[in-house]
Amino acid sequence: MHHVTLSLGSNLGSRRENLQRAILALQERAGSVVGCSAFLTTEPWGFESEHPFLNAAVRLATVLTPRQLLLVTQEIERELGRTAKSSDGIYHDRVIDIDILTYDDVELDEAFLHEGRTLTLHIPHPLMKERDFVMVPLRQIWFDL
Repeated sequence: MHHVTLSLGSNLGSRRENLQRAILALQERAGSVVGCSAFLTTEPWGFESEHPFLNAAVRLATVLTPRQLLLVTQEIERELGRTAKSSDGIYHDRVIDIDILTYDDVELDEAFLHEGRTLTLHIPHPLMKERDFVMVPLRQIWFDL
């Protein structure tokens, strides 16, 4: 069993419901949710928007590999209405965002092809320590940071 932390965020639609639906989908498809932070309202980071975010962190026990977990999180994002991922540092409003923060003690920086698309995995998440909207909820569920 692997121990994973994830960051979730939403700033469109019913933000609380979006996070709750994502957490339920993670529980159903990715593993056991063993911890969930409080939901935190934050301002957008890296772009301007009139829509504040609701953020949370989740701790998950899973048998999935990092690649499998990435595919599941992206599938959940699409099903909840996310149409595009941020790329090249260009961020935008989104119904849901699920980022893998940590996966055991694994350090991973790789790109791989899946269904004609190049996907990237960066574990631990390279910007997580720069983002209070990630670290504040993460500290609620992971005390040995």
